[in-house]
Amino acid sequence: MAAAETMKKTVEQFSTASNQAFKDGVEKSLAALAEANTLSKKNLEAVVASVTAATKGAEALGAETFAYSKKAAEDQVAAVKSLASAKSVQEAMELQTTWAKSALEAYIAQMSKASEIVSASIKDSMKPLNERASAAVEKFQAAR
Repeated sequence: MAAAETMKKTVEQFSTASNQAFKDGVEKSLAALAEANTLSKKNLEAVVASVTAATKGAEALGAETFAYSKKAAEDQVAAVKSLASAKSVQEAMELQTTWAKSALEAYIAQMSKASEIVSASIKDSMKPLNERASAAVEKFQAAR
């Protein structure tokens, strides 16, 4: 009878320990899934923020390019009118040279503005992604 009682206690202890281990495992798994869900949500939010910043940059670049194109076309029309009113070949050459110089300077200035807009856009669009990557690296390092 004592052997049966000992066996019963051992089975009960094993059963209790097994149930607790299973319960702990399920709780850890659920916590890990909840954390993964939170991380996925934050990653998605970072992607949305990145795309939004890139879109704003593209819009700014498009607006700037449109404004430059409009001004360049107006300047070209004005240059053609001034060339048409030139009284000599010498005056026409001077007008053409002046226009070409100002057009080249405007183009270089426009490329500089466009470069600044693109650079700022890339910086702004990468910021949320870099923050998420840094958070992931910190998480992995903390897990070690």
